[in-house]
This record gives sequence, structure tokens and C-alpha cells, in this order.
Amino acid sequence: MATPASSRPQAGPDRVLAEAPYRIGAVTLAVRDLDALTRFYRDIIGLGILSETESAVQLGTGDATRLVLRRDPNARSRDPREAGLFHTAFLLPDRSDLGAWLLHAERHGIALTGGADHLVSEAVYLDDPEGNGIEIYVDRPASAWPRASDGSVVMRNERLDQAGIVGAATRPWSAMPAAACVGHVHLQVGDLGAAERFYANLLGFDVMCRYPGALFLGSGGYHHQLAGNVWNSRGAAVRSEGRTGLAEVLLLVDRPTLASTGDRLREAGAPLGADDGALVVRDPWGIALRLQPTD
Repeated sequence: MATPASSRPQAGPDRVLAEAPYRIGAVTLAVRDLDALTRFYRDIIGLGILSETESAVQLGTGDATRLVLRRDPNARSRDPREAGLFHTAFLLPDRSDLGAWLLHAERHGIALTGGADHLVSEAVYLDDPEGNGIEIYVDRPASAWPRASDGSVVMRNERLDQAGIVGAATRPWSAMPAAACVGHVHLQVGDLGAAERFYANLLGFDVMCRYPGALFLGSGGYHHQLAGNVWNSRGAAVRSEGRTGLAEVLLLVDRPTLASTGDRLREAGAPLGADDGALVVRDPWGIALRLQPTD
């Protein structure tokens, strides 16, 4: 499981994601100011409000939940050196969508924290009002993803052609398209070896790319549904409770993969919870993962 096969079918990235054994369902964040975060993800990021109570808001694209915000007004601010969320990455269907969003962000005076051409994708970065990282990106065709001789994906940080992306916009931004999703979640972890043992050896992800200080983990041939880095969090211990930030990652898992993963986790003695058919487990840093079977 540590190295992907070099003979993956070269389908489009949307099909690769749709057919992968693992997909990101939704990310849950604990937030102090629920109203402000809701407005930000609705008005700036473009998610629609699917349900809303005094304590939680579900936002998404189409009728699919992509983000859950849970109110915790007494939570302490997240520590950027702790394990947890590096960013939630929203995947747009087309380069023109990313161009339209960039123009929208500029009109609203939104400051980006960065941007990069990763060879497999083009991405921009920003933070929400409580410091949670966000990536908004578009994939290149899967057939164009550069590969090493062992079948792993080659990813780099090259200069982003932001002018070209903006020039690709064909219509004003109104909302995140229904086909947009959370393409991947990038985590801060304390140790890459421990991350590989948990996410590759136990959960069954493939190591798609090794990068200085980071590990990119994919399923079904996608460049990564999960990633972990130690750039800010090397040596981090188990996360402390009662902080804002990442509360849970929902992983949608096909039933054969869920069954085999559950067997490995039990054999390894990992504490497992069960909730309405889903398995709930925590990684070595206490990051909560809900493994929910797909129908």
C-alpha cells in the first residue's frame, strides 16, 4: 500500500475521485463565532447553507454537505504548532471557475496567503476569519500528471499563472458549482513515519508523493485525498481538547475497503467507535476520522 501502481487507468480526475475507494465527505470545524464563519464560507467561498441551528451550520454544494461549523464560544484559539488542520481544499470543476473566484475575491478585498502550480493542479490559499487554512484549486487532466519511475506522482511548488487563470474566467462568480467538492484535506502531524504507518498501512491509502516535510496520500489513483506535513508541527503531541479548528474529517469509503480497514484497525488494537454504520477512529495525534460506508 505504500507505493501506487504505475499502471493506473488515466481517467479524468473527477472520475478518478468518484471511483476511488476513499473520498472526502465533509470537514467539521469548531468555531467561536458561528455567524461570522457562516457568512464567510457562504459569501466568500461560495458554499450554500443546507441546514442551520443555533449550534451548527451545514454548508455544501448542490445537496451535498462539504463543511460543518459547530459553535463553541468557549473554545481556545487553535495553536498553529499543534497537530490538526493545515487546510481544507475545495476542488472546482474547471479553470474558468478558479478564475471567476479570484476576481470575486479581489472585489471583496480578500487577501491570499499564497498560490502555486503543483504540476497536477493549480491552487490558491487563504485563511478564514479564525485562522483555518483553505485551498481552492483546479486539477489538470490526470493523464498530464507527471510520474516518477515507481508510479508515484511528481508534485512541486511552481509559480502560479494567476493572470492566465483570471483570463480563463467566462462568467462572474455567483456560488461554488454543484460539482465542486472537498478534493483533499491537508493535516498538520507530528511525525511523517507515524502518519504513513497509520494512513497507509492501517487505513490503506497509497503514498502518492514524498515531499520535504510532507507526505501525500491518495486512493484510487488520485494525487491525494489526504496529506500530512510537519512544517509547523514537528514533534507535536496529541491535540489538546477545547480548541477551535478541526473537529472531524468525514471519509466516504466503499464497503469492501471499510471492512478490510476495520479488520486491520482491530488487529492493531486501535480504539474504534461505531456510529450508525460508520467507524470512528483517531489518528496518532487525536484527529477524529469518521469512516462512513458509501451506498
